[in-house]
Order: sequence, then C-alpha cells, then structure tokens
Amino acid sequence: MKIISRPISKGIGRGRILVSSEPISFLGWVDPKTGKVIDINHELRGHSIKDRILFIPGGKGSTVGAYVIFQLKKNNTAPNAIICIDAEPIIATGAIMSNIPMVDRPEHPDKLLNDIEIEVNGYSGEIILL
Repeated sequence: MKIISRPISKGIGRGRILVSSEPISFLGWVDPKTGKVIDINHELRGHSIKDRILFIPGGKGSTVGAYVIFQLKKNNTAPNAIICIDAEPIIATGAIMSNIPMVDRPEHPDKLLNDIEIEVNGYSGEIILL
C-alpha cells in the first residue's frame, strides 16, 4: 500500500514505525546519547527512537530541539525517518539539517500502525507499507 504525504526533508528511510499520539519535545524529552524518550509523562517513555520511523502528531518546545535532533544523528541514535500529522518548524529544521527524511500530512494516518515496516520517501512524499 502506498500513502501520499507532503515531503519536508529529502531522503529515504526504512524501518518499523514507533507511533505516539502525543507531540514530542526533543529538548529534555529525548536522550541524544541513547535515543530513548526520557520524559516521565510521555507515552513513549523508555522507548528508543533509534533506527525507527517516528510517527508523531508534531513537535513542541524550544528551538534547541532542532539541535538535539542533529545531535541524535551525530550519535547514530536518530530515527530513520519522521512522519508528522502537521510538521512545525523545530522538527522540520532538525530533520533537514540532520538529513533525516521527513514527511507530514499523510493521507491515511490510521494505516500507520505501531511496529509495521515501512519506507518513507522524503523526495516524493510517498510512504510505502512493506
């Protein structure tokens, strides 16, 4: 199955989806050394975003979050791609400067279920369920 979305950051990423119904702030909520969500109140607490396709409604928090995404990439603890319902500038900037494929506004977000294997094409905006 192919899902059309809006391309934000170029590249192609493949992996299993990690779904959150809550927005995420990368500053203070994600450990850039391990890729684990450390915010005690977030539903993904204890889960690693490393090598996953992170599917979130959007981001929130400080503009420094973009640099945390960059640090995740440098530490090899970043997600393989990011999908947002509605991307905002902090996460989009972080994905672009880190060369992490990113898309938003997927046509059928209900088809993007936790742990399924997908490919995200940040050039065309296509999400392919594998």
